[in-house]
Amino acid sequence: MSESETSPDLPQKRPTLLRNYISFVGVAIVIAAVTSDILLFLIDITSEHSENAYIGLLTYIMLPSVMMFGLFIVLVGVIIEHRRRRKMLPGEVLAYPRLDLNDPKTRSSMMKFMVITLLFVAASAFGSYRAFEHTESVQFCGTTCHSVMKPEYTAYKAGAHARVRCVECHVGAGADWYVKSKLSGAYQLYSVAFNKYSRPIESPVHNLRPAQQTCEECHWPEKFFGAQMKVFNRYGNDEKNSLHQLRMLINVGGGSPSTGQVMGIHWHMNIANEITYATTDSHRQNIPWVRIKDRNGNVMEYVDKRNPIGPDSPEVKEQRRMDCVDCHNRPAHKYVPPDEAMDQEFAAGKLDPSLPYLKRMGVALLSGQYETNDEAVAAIAWGLNDYYKTNYPDEWTNKQPQIVAAVAVLQEIYQTYFFPEMRVNWQTHPNNIGHRNSLGCFRCHDGNHVNKETGKVITQDCNVCHTTIYDSQKPPEQNTKTGPFKHPVDLGSLETRQCSSCHQANKPFQHPINLGDISMFQCVVCHKRSDK
Repeated sequence: MSESETSPDLPQKRPTLLRNYISFVGVAIVIAAVTSDILLFLIDITSEHSENAYIGLLTYIMLPSVMMFGLFIVLVGVIIEHRRRRKMLPGEVLAYPRLDLNDPKTRSSMMKFMVITLLFVAASAFGSYRAFEHTESVQFCGTTCHSVMKPEYTAYKAGAHARVRCVECHVGAGADWYVKSKLSGAYQLYSVAFNKYSRPIESPVHNLRPAQQTCEECHWPEKFFGAQMKVFNRYGNDEKNSLHQLRMLINVGGGSPSTGQVMGIHWHMNIANEITYATTDSHRQNIPWVRIKDRNGNVMEYVDKRNPIGPDSPEVKEQRRMDCVDCHNRPAHKYVPPDEAMDQEFAAGKLDPSLPYLKRMGVALLSGQYETNDEAVAAIAWGLNDYYKTNYPDEWTNKQPQIVAAVAVLQEIYQTYFFPEMRVNWQTHPNNIGHRNSLGCFRCHDGNHVNKETGKVITQDCNVCHTTIYDSQKPPEQNTKTGPFKHPVDLGSLETRQCSSCHQANKPFQHPINLGDISMFQCVVCHKRSDK
């Protein structure tokens, strides 16, 4: 090394102002935030479920905020160091903080700082991952942040979508709807904090993401499903709780023009069809105007002749293109009416039909006016026990286990679908599927929506949507019943053979016996049911 490089007379570069303990702490915070951010970014790009709804909150907002806080600490350290150096002579400014590792106290402090920094970085990375997991969970939406959502959370756990996370429907993938949901959530947080939320929570959610971007991730409207059989078990209000069973073919339909099948209820959701409607109430129950544009571009408008207003009327609160949630408006938060809930429990074998008038008493108790959940639970227990003790003392004595079980089932029904503190039940949130307990389909299919030019009416024909194939209250001869399967051709001694021995999808049918020249004859030439 030359003399000029070590000469004390040469001007030395002043050490950077970052070299101070406060800035070092800020740098540690920045390193922890960057490490956590990289971890979550890697989780995001390698996750099976792409674009998790809440990972953006941590990766692109919260951790960068922590990073900015660390940089702020660094800046504070720089300012303090600058002020300290102004009071010092140039020769007194050291290039680095004085660290004499020969000094036990300094060495101990240095080791503590390094260990704490490493632990902080590791804990930050682990904590970020755990926070990400929690914010993606159903419990986060249902209990941690949204305690006022108890009715929705409870009904969700009892519903058909209980294994679908809340964020997959209410937020979905992508940054734009993520930002929208967070802006909406900010006001909801304010409402909860200051007790400003409505009771019940308003429905429907008017800023909900379009169903094409959420529901159709699992449900494919272009696929044709044909008619599906559904069994309705209804128990009467008579002494025997008599069962009335209906079996219906529901014309689900669906389809795509490319397959040649576009029909049934899901005709509404075919991509080529566009249905727009106007509603005069916030719950979308009153629909005075409907416009239908089919796949060929033909447009038809229908107006309710009882309230003939157009889409631009001041009475119209919303004009909306129809999608899945206009009918399936309670897909994950269904509040079942008391009679329907009891029918389900009867059919499941949880309620004993031999208890006299159990259906009637149960519906009456579930429909009572209660101020709190505890009051309802107590009233149900007392009411059912008192009824049988007073009116059916023999049943009260001999069927005590069935009565106890019935009380427990009724209490469970109430606590699943009725929430007096939030003023929520099946009436506050009507279900638009069907038309038994609310208008549902009849909001449009009521026989009153007419096209002014052609006079055509939106159909009210029941058979368009469903066909009854069995009614237990009708005589046997009026119901379609079939016996054991009979082959359309009498196979004689071959009737016990497996179907696949003759019917094979990848081969033309071959007779099990070599018929030679007569192999092209019609089957009935030989196979006659009257002639064995």
